[in-house]
Amino acid sequence: MTIEITSPDVEALIQQHMQAGAFKTPEDLIRVVLRSSVPETRTGADLVAALQACPYPEVDIEPARGPTSVRDVSL
Repeated sequence: MTIEITSPDVEALIQQHMQAGAFKTPEDLIRVVLRSSVPETRTGADLVAALQACPYPEVDIEPARGPTSVRDVSL
């Protein structure tokens, strides 16, 4: 596959990143950008797993359960 950069400003951005040492080749830059643009497909289960993998096991992630005060409401 051949990719042609026709926009001078895009080429300049690529050169800036490479000169700064952020990337060794244009392919490295493209790879990072493409991987970071993948839409998130995380679920609530992923969040729970991340919280349970917390390095602080003494932290309780379960909400406290107990009676709550409720006002009398007539509809």
